Amino acid sequence: MKIIRYSNPQGTIHYGSEQPDGSSFRIDGNIYGDFKVSAERAVITKLLAPIAPAQILCIGLNYGRHADETGAKRPERPILFVKGINALQHPGDPIEIPTHLPSNEVDYECELAVVIGRACKNVARAQALDYVLGYTCANDVSARDHQIKLGGGQWCRGKFFDTFAPLGPRLVTRDEIPNPNALKIATILNGERVQDWTTSDMIFDIPTLIEYLSGSTTLVPGTVILTGTPHGVGMAAKPTPRWLRPGDSVSIEIEKIGTLTNPVTLEPA
Repeated sequence: MKIIRYSNPQGTIHYGSEQPDGSSFRIDGNIYGDFKVSAERAVITKLLAPIAPAQILCIGLNYGRHADETGAKRPERPILFVKGINALQHPGDPIEIPTHLPSNEVDYECELAVVIGRACKNVARAQALDYVLGYTCANDVSARDHQIKLGGGQWCRGKFFDTFAPLGPRLVTRDEIPNPNALKIATILNGERVQDWTTSDMIFDIPTLIEYLSGSTTLVPGTVILTGTPHGVGMAAKPTPRWLRPGDSVSIEIEKIGTLTNPVTLEPA
């Protein structure tokens, strides 16, 4: 199933089941529990991120060629950092370059996002995908100056800004993506394909990540896991880095899921 989240003309937020013809029908119930697809056609005023995350967990340097392009050693265990839930951004809404705490080095990262559907703890790798609701596109927007030079030795400051976690445009349930580590994934910046690879390059695959993250730790329904980015980030562009600038348009494209597009603007004064 393809699940969307939207607001209707009355401002009420609903989930919907997207059909092959592009129409959608309202979902009644709890998407993390019992729900059904109603006969009521969705009237969509605004398409929202498909999930309102309970938390956003992120994995760094998880693609082999991306680790290589940064000059970093390939990690021996997953590198965990977090984004605040206020980093969430909807499809079509702007990524805001920070101005109050300024950044001149804002970068894109196409990522496959995993959404946990059932509470889990100490999950064995073999059962890990049983706890997944589905998958969506994510952009792990990163202020490299704050991540690398101004963050006190950890990454969160450069990853935590408002609008730095676009998600969407839909969530595809796990039954439609039996192998999430066999998907094409790309970033298109102003019409140019700047990242273009496959999720098979993950150093730690998705079952391994869930096993690791759930160790002695409860993952609640609605936990979003950003699983890393392939090579081709702006920071590593040659001969000079390629940073996001106002007026840019950045799209994340993942096979079987679709395309998430956001414009780039300055944070309002």
